[in-house]
Amino acid sequence: MAEATLYYRTAGGALASRVVTGEGVETPALPDGATPLTEAEHAAALADVQAQRQEYADGLVAAAEAAQQEDYQALRSLNVPEDTARRLSGYSSGQEET
Repeated sequence: MAEATLYYRTAGGALASRVVTGEGVETPALPDGATPLTEAEHAAALADVQAQRQEYADGLVAAAEAAQQEDYQALRSLNVPEDTARRLSGYSSGQEET
């Protein structure tokens, strides 16, 4: 049984692949507006999407950590004990801040 993988980008920009199997089956048409891609083009585009997702996730983590540190420092400026300020803010840097 023959097998082929089609790689393409949909009209909406999503990356997609389709595995076609069968004997004597013609390669199906791509969805309307889809752009065919080679396996290498698909892999490169997928890697780019994954890198963008990771960069976005890293930004969210950095923003959350900055907010925790800001909350911690605000609590400390109100003379809240360090342990309590860390617990309330979720701030857990290895360095002591006063």
